[in-house]
Amino acid sequence: MKRSKWKGPLLVKLENINKKLPLLPRNYEITSQVIGLSCNVHTGKKYTKLNITSEMIGHKVGEFVPTRERFEFKKKKKKK
Repeated sequence: MKRSKWKGPLLVKLENINKKLPLLPRNYEITSQVIGLSCNVHTGKKYTKLNITSEMIGHKVGEFVPTRERFEFKKKKKKK
């Protein structure tokens, strides 16, 4: 669900960036002020490290951190 345009993008003040990696919410919109920042994003199970680049501007942080595992078919053993 989109955020109302009159509210503007969700921005969180980042304090003490040098001490530890900041925790960003998944609905945080990436702006030019946070380019080059390394942050943690919660996937629902664990925290994933994310490096923000200039190509990500205008997108949300949650788009770059998958929440589900990739499905792969199990390989069957050959019968002898």
